[in-house]
Amino acid sequence: MCGIVGVASNAPVNQLIYDALLLLQHRGQDAAGIVTQLERKFFMHKAKGMVRDVFRTRNMRALPGPIGLGQVRYPTAGNAYSEEEAQPFYVNAPFGLVLVHNGNLTNAQALKSELFSADHRHINTESDSEVLLNVLAHELEHTTRGFPLTPLQVFAAVRGVQGRIRGSYAVIAMIAGHGLLAFRDPYGIRPLCMGRSADGTVMLASESVALEGTGHHFERNIAPGEAVFVDLQGRVHAQVCADAPMLSPCIFEFVYLARPDSVLDGISVYQARLNLGETLAKRVISTVPPNEIDVVIPIPESSRPSATQLAHLLGLPYREGFVKNRYVGRTFIMPGQAVRKRSVRQKLNAIVSEFKGRNVLLVDDSIVRGTTSREIVQMARDAGARKVYMASAAPPVRYPNVYGIDMPTSDELVAYNRTVEEVRAMIGCDALIYQDVDGMKSAVRRAASDPASIQGFDASCFDGVYVTGDITAADIARMGAQRSAQDENDTDGSRLTLPNPATA
Repeated sequence: MCGIVGVASNAPVNQLIYDALLLLQHRGQDAAGIVTQLERKFFMHKAKGMVRDVFRTRNMRALPGPIGLGQVRYPTAGNAYSEEEAQPFYVNAPFGLVLVHNGNLTNAQALKSELFSADHRHINTESDSEVLLNVLAHELEHTTRGFPLTPLQVFAAVRGVQGRIRGSYAVIAMIAGHGLLAFRDPYGIRPLCMGRSADGTVMLASESVALEGTGHHFERNIAPGEAVFVDLQGRVHAQVCADAPMLSPCIFEFVYLARPDSVLDGISVYQARLNLGETLAKRVISTVPPNEIDVVIPIPESSRPSATQLAHLLGLPYREGFVKNRYVGRTFIMPGQAVRKRSVRQKLNAIVSEFKGRNVLLVDDSIVRGTTSREIVQMARDAGARKVYMASAAPPVRYPNVYGIDMPTSDELVAYNRTVEEVRAMIGCDALIYQDVDGMKSAVRRAASDPASIQGFDASCFDGVYVTGDITAADIARMGAQRSAQDENDTDGSRLTLPNPATA
């Protein structure tokens, strides 16, 4: 999961891209980058860190031009600690290409070998985004064969790319001297939308909030398998380049990843989370009688809409029992389990008066590894809670995600191969209530402006069904082995490793 933005305008775009990246900061906190173009020359600055830390006045002044790209990175492939893997990525032929990518290629290793042996292209990092850039460059070179570039040739190249790559991808690329290119995988797993300002500036971004927050009117989502080319005159050309596209967005976007004020593929994230609270309330009633609960407390921040709706339907008081330190990043997307574990108590502080002597129902958006949940339950007990119940607005996360969420091995997931009772014992709460998969899908679908347009969801981390249809048990085992090998040589430990409770 990353946040990407592209802008084509008649005025300098550096500040506009910076502002959009601030609005997408929740999608990645590891690194940030911006590239602009002026008179066929690219100007780039990227580094590890948050947007506000990466870009100083001197950096912004060195990014001239009326067209550009930006990205905030959350590493799901490659090396989380390498500054070289910050995006955008650049290659000088054909034309000069620079690219930002949100998603994860499932056949990146095979493509890397293919690029070297057949396409004679060198990949310098472990990033699948660099692989994708070189596949695009090769297809553009093959399509144009020395002739001037036209939108039809761009779309032919994208069709070639989509025939070779597998997995999830929302991509924005800049072709020197020609314009912006954006395209999305045939299942629309990762979001991408387009808007326009009053002066004709075109913006493409991961979430609608980046458009609205920068004064752009939302026009539409990029369809699954579609490519959009914005030329230097601001004209928009579009074509579906994939065979049999099917909209199946990642449901975890609505559970946790996206901002609540965004609308993705016609689905209001906020309404989806309210609906999740409604269906979760029914599950709570069947497990813990409401009269045994004194107060409902959300775990900031993604769970607040669900907790609010749940409390309302159960007729229980809703209270803010935890105060979040806004200067600590989202623990789910912090590289390094040691860093993540230390940050939980730095991130949240309990208001003792809301817990002391009470039976509290804590509501979280999801439970992935269990380490954060265990810490929070203990915080509630330390604050004097008599009983601590835990409810998750999402079902148990039992399977690896291969489409851009950093949970690649089953053993790192607290619910894998464990019953709800075993997970409850590990977390240390008095009762544990999970959402069910069908209830989650129904809740999110009901938040769509046109539910019929949603042909399915990628809910693979919950139900083990991978929408691309190319993931096998052998693939999962291989990715797990690769991850274990990386962890042995990683001084900071796995980004996801859940400590064994027997040895912790």
